[in-house]
This record gives sequence, C-alpha cells and structure tokens, in this order.
Amino acid sequence: MKILVTGGAGFIGSHVVELLIQSGHETIIVDNFNSSKKEDVPSKVHLIEMDINAPQLEGIFAQEKPDIVIHMAAQVDVAISIQNPEHDAEQNILGTIRLINYCKKYNVQKIIFSSSCAVYGETADCSITESFPIKPLSYYGLSKYTSEMYIQLFSSLNQIPFTILRYANVYGPKQTSKGEGGVISTFFRKILNNEAPIIYGDGEQTRDFVYVKDVAMANVLAISKGTNEIFNIGSNTKTSVNELLKIMKSLASVDITPISKPERDGDIQHSQLDNTKAATILGWNPSYDLLNGLNDTFNYYKSKKI
Repeated sequence: MKILVTGGAGFIGSHVVELLIQSGHETIIVDNFNSSKKEDVPSKVHLIEMDINAPQLEGIFAQEKPDIVIHMAAQVDVAISIQNPEHDAEQNILGTIRLINYCKKYNVQKIIFSSSCAVYGETADCSITESFPIKPLSYYGLSKYTSEMYIQLFSSLNQIPFTILRYANVYGPKQTSKGEGGVISTFFRKILNNEAPIIYGDGEQTRDFVYVKDVAMANVLAISKGTNEIFNIGSNTKTSVNELLKIMKSLASVDITPISKPERDGDIQHSQLDNTKAATILGWNPSYDLLNGLNDTFNYYKSKKI
C-alpha cells in the first residue's frame, strides 16, 4: 500500500515509518521539521517538507493518491497549548479538518489518527478504559478530542474509515523534551550532563509509559484492523515520577538529587490506560516493559553523547 504519514520525521512518526518500510509499504512523509530532524528520516522514503496547513498539500494528495493516511503531525506541548491556544487549535484542529477533506476528495481508504490520553483529563487512580468521561485539562487535550470528533463525524457523513489511537506517555530513542513522555528524554539528558532533573509537584503523580516501537506496531496493525474504533495504546501499568527517576538513576549509576518545583497547569495526577480493547481487536500488546525500554533509550542517548 501507499501510505502518507504526516509528521513522519518526528519522534513517533520516524519509528512508524521505519516499520512501514520493513512491512513493505510505499511510504511518503509530510513534515515541516519544526520539531524533527531530517537525519531521523529513514532511507527509501519520499520526503516532502511542508506544513499540513499549507495549501500545496492538496497537490501532494492529487499527485500521490495515498491509500492510507497516518496523521501524526501535531502541536504536542501541553504548556504551549495553555500559553497559545490559538496556535494549538490551528495546528491540531484546523490542520486535521483540512487533511480529512483531502482524504475524502482523493479517495483515501482509511485515516489513522494519533490522539492522546490527555483527552481524559483527571481521573481516579485506576485503569482508564475508552468509555471513560472526556474532561481534558489542557487545550492540547481538547484539540485532540475535537479532532477525534471531526474524524468520526466526517466518517459518518462521508464513509471514510478511521482508527483513532489514544497514546499513553510515549518514550524512546530520538525523543525531544516535548510531548507527554518527554520527561524521560529530559531526565536522561540531565543525568548524562550531571545536572539535577526537575520534578514538578511532589513526584507522586503516576504515568503510563509506553515504548515508541510498540506504538509504531499499533499504527501498522491499524492499517487492516480496528476500523471505526478508538483504542488506548498504553502498558496498563503506572509509574510515579519519583519511581521513574529512581530507575533511571540506577541505570546510569548516578545519584543526583532532583529540584522540586510547583505543579504545572494542565498536568494530571494519574494516568493508566487499559489496553484490553487493543489486545482483543488489534491483536496489540506492548513487547517492551519499562526497564527494557528505558535501558534501550539510555543506551541511545549515551551513544549520542548528549
């Protein structure tokens, strides 16, 4: 199949593209490189440097006529969404609307959308299913959910199949400090430079960390499965920020005391995604536990001498 990946040069997108190529798919990347690097783009891929809001994007659809669109391009920083909700909406909502219009016009067979656990907002300290109430605490979470709703309604009105993947806190090689899993990248960078990591709040907030290669596999599986469904893509385990830092310091054989700062607006206290539906319908289960994933990530950053 011919697959167009928006944001395909980014942290998660580049891993998805690598797996698509390994699976034999012809792959096209559209990326504006605001938060990605050309050196992260795999070979054997058609790369187009362009913002998804650029009018010229329609010409790409007309020329390439992709079978599948994996939509990963987004503004992913919660703090920036709080500071500049207009920019967040322009990238995440309007960009998605324009994209799905092109999907209709050029007969795309399916759109796979990267959403987020941020749509749920604050929940009890429990495992979150896809049926949980939607109460985002940030404009980022709101823009992701709004995009979900547009995609679902668009599908209903225009019969374009979709799969929506709500990611937990994704981490792994090539990650920047932005995004929900960016704490791991930030901590490793601090540790490797012998600097004190910053913990916001008391550090007892919990997160569900999922390795990027597992997330890539969920996207590839969604090409042929899970049509018109929403899935949590997480490990269904919780780890506090304090516990996370303890593991990371052990891997690096260092003892650094973190700096404490007040909680940030838009941050949630607990996040743990039930992945039963993804396991049942997509046949997806995470292959990496946290220790193995952190070890691979640490070795990557150490080799880069950041």
